[in-house]
Amino acid sequence: MNPFFLRSRRLLMAAAVAVLGLAAQGAFAQAWPSKPVRVIVNFPPGGAADQLARSIGVPLQEALGQPVVVENRAGANGNIGGEVVAKSPADGYTLLMSSGGMVSVNPHIYPKMAFDPGKDLVPVASAARVLVYLVTKPSLPPENIQDFIKYVKAHPGQLSYGSPGSGSSPHLAGEMLKSQAGLFAVHVPYRGAAPALQDLLAGQLDFYFDPGIGLQQVKAGKLKLLAVGSPKRSPMFPNVPTLDEAGLKGFDADTVFGYYAPAGTPAPVVERLNREINKVLATQAVKDRILAMGGEALPLAPAEFGAKAMEDSKRFGAIIKERKILAD
Repeated sequence: MNPFFLRSRRLLMAAAVAVLGLAAQGAFAQAWPSKPVRVIVNFPPGGAADQLARSIGVPLQEALGQPVVVENRAGANGNIGGEVVAKSPADGYTLLMSSGGMVSVNPHIYPKMAFDPGKDLVPVASAARVLVYLVTKPSLPPENIQDFIKYVKAHPGQLSYGSPGSGSSPHLAGEMLKSQAGLFAVHVPYRGAAPALQDLLAGQLDFYFDPGIGLQQVKAGKLKLLAVGSPKRSPMFPNVPTLDEAGLKGFDADTVFGYYAPAGTPAPVVERLNREINKVLATQAVKDRILAMGGEALPLAPAEFGAKAMEDSKRFGAIIKERKILAD
């Protein structure tokens, strides 16, 4: 057979296969969802990821017409839940709600992971920019960030701070603080933000970068809020300075929490989920709920969400390398 015609026939066959594939995806997307959608939260109940998943889940299930079931699968700084989703069928019925750290931080701190977040998961929709707040127990003498830095410097190694685990954004914020301010304090990792907060309230810890779950305790006077680990002030606490304003130039420990799906999930399903989640994020009730957590609703397209994760990976990778941080 003439090579030209052979090549043309192959191209036509490939095009036909592609068209059939797109048609199949479109038909699947029209029928989706026909059963409950499971959202795996890869951190314990009570943390920022859990609160976001449950706040968004109720209006999302109304939009989809199917139950959205939240399931906590914590452990290994988010890797356990991430692996569950990465190895689930790519049919749109299993999603992951995670901090950005699992994608942008964990590959830097784990010598080996059971899955590759960058290849085995696809970004679906961001949910919120989560700020971290430098809070201390009430009995700690400093009343402002400048005095706090002086106090920690005057007591090297005598103060302890907690985090949801090694490599979490609160931990990295603590390491950024120590690096930029020249401090020495002892890091105590926990399995989640909630238990770290409980020990801070009990006076077992001296300070903590809170991802928002302890702000009601701040308002109640049970904790002291000294600074925000973000490039800009929190709209909830407009009078509280950022660490950048306190002299730690460029300090940015913000992370973006959001939804991921197994690689290969049909594009029309990802697009539908992104559209519906962004609509939920635009509602005043959800924006207010996220603000009450100390964060900000952040609707992004899947590609924008993925690009943000790559940007964060570079930023956090630098402090991880400098401080030689490894997973516990």
